[in-house]
Amino acid sequence: MRVLYHLWLSPFARKVRIVLREKNLDFTLKTEKVWERRPEFLALNPAGEVPVLIEPDGTVLADTTAIVEYLDEVYREKILIGINPVDRAEVRRLTAWFDIKMNLEVTENLLGEKMMKRLTGLGQPNSLAIRAGHANLPYHLDYLGYLVERRRWLAGDHFSIADITAAAQLSSLDYLGDVPWDAHEPAKEWYARIKSRPSFRPILADHLPGVPPPKHYADLDF
Repeated sequence: MRVLYHLWLSPFARKVRIVLREKNLDFTLKTEKVWERRPEFLALNPAGEVPVLIEPDGTVLADTTAIVEYLDEVYREKILIGINPVDRAEVRRLTAWFDIKMNLEVTENLLGEKMMKRLTGLGQPNSLAIRAGHANLPYHLDYLGYLVERRRWLAGDHFSIADITAAAQLSSLDYLGDVPWDAHEPAKEWYARIKSRPSFRPILADHLPGVPPPKHYADLDF
């Protein structure tokens, strides 16, 4: 059985979960509290980070980008990283935008401060970081809206890893109620399309004990 080590609200683990379901690959989720630094987990990924994917044949895959690239190369029934070199370049550019730039400017400042510090006991949230995250988020929502007003999906005509990456980041933030959707209608309409995909339904069913999501979180019509 395929096993995916993940952590609650990790946008990177969510990204791999969505890819696996888009490709109709069965898997079992295993929660890994990365701050515990278990030797058994570090043996799978010395970086001590999720996600880690173990294939049915025992192959161990670590690092989000490496996992996604592997899945798209091996399971070709549905291509998610573009059908030609130009498409792949744009998909990868936008994937890096949301995985690196948005994660650093927004997700780490909001999810990292509000949730991860609470889980790991690393002290009180940094209010300056939280304010920076809230200030930076509209910029990314505006850029997302700019893209979808000119294209069918973020990278072009086809649903891709770029859409999955952006949606994974935003879903984690939306669980905290931090996304000002009503002020960003194009982004909201795009996200509603993502929420309606069968691959995304398990993400919307996630519930952290003692930390319920806002009412609109799992509502396909917001």
